[in-house]
Amino acid sequence: MSSTSPPRPLQFYRKGRIVQLAHVAPTRTLLDLLREDLLCTGTKEGCGEGDCGACTVVLGEEHEGKLRLRAINSCIRLAHSIDGLALWTVEDLAPAPNALHPVQQAMVQCHASQCGFCTPGFVMSLFALYDAQRGQSITRAQAQQALSGNLCRCTGYRPILQAAQHMQSLPAVALDSAPVLKALRQMAHDVAQEPAGDPAPSYILPRTLAELLRARARYPDAQLVAGCTDVGLWINKLHKDFARVIDCTRTAELRRVETYAHHVAIGAAVSLSDAYVALVHDRPQLQRFAERFAGAPVRNSGTLGGNVANGSPIGDSMPLLIALGANIVLMREGGHRELALESFYTGYRKNLLAQDEVLAWIKVPRPVPQEFVRVYKISKRTEDDISAVCLALCLHIDAGLVRHASIGVGGVAATPVRALRTQAALQGQPWTLATVQAAMQTLRAEFSPISDMRASAAYRSDVLGKLLQRFWMEYHGQQLSSLDALDDAAIAALDADQRAGEVSA
Repeated sequence: MSSTSPPRPLQFYRKGRIVQLAHVAPTRTLLDLLREDLLCTGTKEGCGEGDCGACTVVLGEEHEGKLRLRAINSCIRLAHSIDGLALWTVEDLAPAPNALHPVQQAMVQCHASQCGFCTPGFVMSLFALYDAQRGQSITRAQAQQALSGNLCRCTGYRPILQAAQHMQSLPAVALDSAPVLKALRQMAHDVAQEPAGDPAPSYILPRTLAELLRARARYPDAQLVAGCTDVGLWINKLHKDFARVIDCTRTAELRRVETYAHHVAIGAAVSLSDAYVALVHDRPQLQRFAERFAGAPVRNSGTLGGNVANGSPIGDSMPLLIALGANIVLMREGGHRELALESFYTGYRKNLLAQDEVLAWIKVPRPVPQEFVRVYKISKRTEDDISAVCLALCLHIDAGLVRHASIGVGGVAATPVRALRTQAALQGQPWTLATVQAAMQTLRAEFSPISDMRASAAYRSDVLGKLLQRFWMEYHGQQLSSLDALDDAAIAALDADQRAGEVSA
């Protein structure tokens, strides 16, 4: 690898001014920068994995001419990734000395803080929600979604949810977006005016696709990041260090969602939050699954391209994208290639991406008549948890026959996979219970999952069949007292399965 030089000074807007910091290491996390360099110790370090939300801060950027705020986990976010953005921590909310922001006042009045360690993270998630609602009432469901990435180990959720609904009833404190937008535009202008200068920067944040492809070709050994929700774990837990990082998340072309007649093209740098908005727009039935994909701060930081390129066998996007027939576009300087998503993976966290390529686009076919799509995630927690099994199905059924079957599965192999044998067992067959029962047996036998801390192999195989049966029942409108009962039963079975494993061990 060629030698590197220090990154350009990091600059961001905070507390009414543009902050500039020099000599920030490329793998320094935002949390470490806040606590150790800026002494902003209100932001807490809990898990270091993006799971608990104690480290939540809020970032602001210009979106369609307006200021948009989003809560993110600072523990797995690289400091340089906020270059040119606005930042709020829990220390920044008070509108005046010895005063409280309505979010903080609501937490006090509702007795929503117990040990207090998680409180700053909850406050920051609620601050983002407060700004998004701008005086409108907040439902309990909205509060639950906004707080889906925050854990209270004292089990104090009821008063926190009450605070979320109460904060809008207090005297309003409006965020003046004008000076923030002015600063954001000034920082963007400063970057655009910078000379080429440093031939080998250690943190590269390309603003255009051409810059990204050029950097990728020149530094093939650099660590690519696109949201960093997984690479952040490598840094925090495996103590990995990278001499050079290429960050895709500010590449303008890859931050777009483009809609065409037959497909939607989602740029690899589109956040998971925005990517699922696009998917749900075409297929509203995916809304519940979208809300179960990690917690809100992870969805706000992570990208669809990063999730796909990471290729975890328990990553939730891939089974759905496989079932929908998605293709991906890989780009390099001077060319590109397109392939089916499931063909991208060659082994556990291995793929066909060449050293000079980047994953640029995910192309998702739009719905067609007679399409029936469902995706099921089985995990021990409803929110912010990793799947034991994920099953996605897209069937085209016409005149009682399965004209086309497409099935993606996660958690049963070394990579996300397509259930080819089960598709063959369904395709062209009458859409009857007998067909489904035969396909259930095929699906259970098609894979050889492992047993791990999340589930046993037997449980994974068995639940796959039950989920296919649920799909058939939902299609025919056979409503149970609550379709959620099957999820609850699966979770209860998983708990029993693991307890049995602990006893036998």
